Amino acid sequence: MGIGDFLTKHTFYTPDKVAMIIDDKEHTFRQLNERTNRAANFLLEKGIKKGDRVSALLFNCSEFLEVYFAAAKIGAIFVPLNYRLAPGELEYQLNDCGSRLLVLHDDFVDVVGLIRSRVPVEKDKFLVVGENVPGWGLKYEEAVGGYSSQEPVLEKPVEWEDPQAIMYTSGVTGNPKGALLSHRKTLFNALNSDFTMRLGPGDIFLSPLPLFHSGGLFIVATPSIFRGAVFVTYKKFDTKKLLKTVEKYRATIFFALTTMLNFIVKNENLDEYDLSSLRLFMGGGERTPLTIMEEFAKRGLYMQTGFGQTENSILLFLPEKDTIRKRGSLGKPVFFCDVKILKDDGQEAAAHEAGEIVVKGPTVMTGYWNRPEDTAKTIVDGWLHTGDLGYYDEEGYFYFIDRIKDMYRSGGENVYPAEVEKILVTHPKIQNVSIIGMPDDKWGETGKALIISNENETVTKEDVFEFLKDKVAKYKFPSQVQMVEKFPMTESGKIKKSALKEMYGK
Repeated sequence: MGIGDFLTKHTFYTPDKVAMIIDDKEHTFRQLNERTNRAANFLLEKGIKKGDRVSALLFNCSEFLEVYFAAAKIGAIFVPLNYRLAPGELEYQLNDCGSRLLVLHDDFVDVVGLIRSRVPVEKDKFLVVGENVPGWGLKYEEAVGGYSSQEPVLEKPVEWEDPQAIMYTSGVTGNPKGALLSHRKTLFNALNSDFTMRLGPGDIFLSPLPLFHSGGLFIVATPSIFRGAVFVTYKKFDTKKLLKTVEKYRATIFFALTTMLNFIVKNENLDEYDLSSLRLFMGGGERTPLTIMEEFAKRGLYMQTGFGQTENSILLFLPEKDTIRKRGSLGKPVFFCDVKILKDDGQEAAAHEAGEIVVKGPTVMTGYWNRPEDTAKTIVDGWLHTGDLGYYDEEGYFYFIDRIKDMYRSGGENVYPAEVEKILVTHPKIQNVSIIGMPDDKWGETGKALIISNENETVTKEDVFEFLKDKVAKYKFPSQVQMVEKFPMTESGKIKKSALKEMYGK
């Protein structure tokens, strides 16, 4: 039994219940399962075997989940690709995982056309969703549609420990690594979401997160289908359509990244929409400014935040009752995770002592695809080392300080940019800020604050110093301030500091 059996079971018990609504088109569990089976039987006929990699370069659509569950049913490994990547980046990932088959939207025909001769995808295994199908591709609907809708017959059964997906990390530093995830990991991740969100068949789970994103696939879509809820999404993010959808379907759960919430607050008047059906409102991604949280809080929507990464998905979650009392906290460990803080000497930290956040449990990845050395450095004695610095308080609530690699040393003192950034982002003139370490002849390193200001505002070095006065030690003050228009971001909504250092770290 594996993840693909989620659909099989729901089709047996509630075949006519709506499983998902994508671009306002409803799909029952029976319909989704039958289309998934057709895709699975197509893959088998094409010679895709257990352990082979099947990739998807798709917007949010029904075909994405059909191929995802079809691969799971036959034991193939699903590899979602970020459609925002450049051709060279896609080429790297397809080669790194050794993908045998690629499903793509026709929007990406030109991009794939540039690299198809340099990737391992076989000539008869490019499936195109849409009408613009090149000579080297097969039209998805025609290729898959003629196959049996019955459950695929396998030579070898799928088991919980089998690999189910490869999710590439955001690549904050260096080339992205493929996190290998098992069926068991995805099951327990769904169970964690079930516990934290209290998911049930009556829920309408709306999220604009892209499905290639770990959050969209493993925190939203898979748990929603696992619990028999209704998963609602759109091909492309649109603020007005999203809020109208809450009203139209009486959505009960909403989850979006900070960048998306920022667009909503800037472009829409929230008072014009009926959001009263929402019982759970979740945000995540890059640090969420207090102003955004307050805009929603005025309407009784208290944002619940969490913390996770591709290698483990969600590991901390802040309960609704604590959103105000513990504002700034990442929350407590989810049900099927153990989390602790390790100091530099490898000893477990006490309350309020800083150290690396490490996690253990059934949701930890199997390892990095074809990278045994990186795996051994990351998973030690069963504990996944996140590379994130944090601490917990006397009540067991965890807090994030910074990425360990983002730290710099000034005058022999450790400086964690996030500590200063979370203060500066509350400045009335500042929309967002990121601080990078810069070489300095006197101090070794000092900070440079890169600032995106609010509209028609200018932020000076004097403004920054005055605002930080008496809030942090002076050695933590950035010595330089530079205004910028935007930050390079990863697909998971995090500021790409390695790119910032290349652009501004001179």
